[in-house]
Amino acid sequence: MSREEWGFVIRSSLDARPERVWDRISTMRGVNDELWPLLRMTHPAGLDRLPDDAPTGVRLFRSWVLLFGILPIDYDDLTLARIEPGRGFLETSRLLTSRRWEHERTVDPAPEGSVLSDRILFEPRLRAAGPALLRIIRTLFAHRHRRLRKTFGGRPL
Repeated sequence: MSREEWGFVIRSSLDARPERVWDRISTMRGVNDELWPLLRMTHPAGLDRLPDDAPTGVRLFRSWVLLFGILPIDYDDLTLARIEPGRGFLETSRLLTSRRWEHERTVDPAPEGSVLSDRILFEPRLRAAGPALLRIIRTLFAHRHRRLRKTFGGRPL
């Protein structure tokens, strides 16, 4: 059986300098604000901010993904392949729903502030779930970008 990958890219122009955006998106508080009220992700106490020197290639922690902040529907064995403080990261994790999950997030300077890009690539554990998961994850990231534009101002790209 061949493996099937699904993915997309979503970008927003934000009316804030990259440093200000990074200060928000590199925290679990910021991540959970982006996800709210649809989802919330758990994290270990005392680990709210992505450390600049976070180890790569090893699981940092398991984060439970909670629907409406209550009902566990997935988990993320959060693993970073790369972190560039102030610029972005590449997460290469395993989820309950996906044997492979890549989330690359970058913040680039722009004349009006910054451009935030999310590249998602995943391989569902159940091949038939690919189309439904793609719709759900795209909708979730569109929601996240709307929340970021509400926080910082900006527009979709």
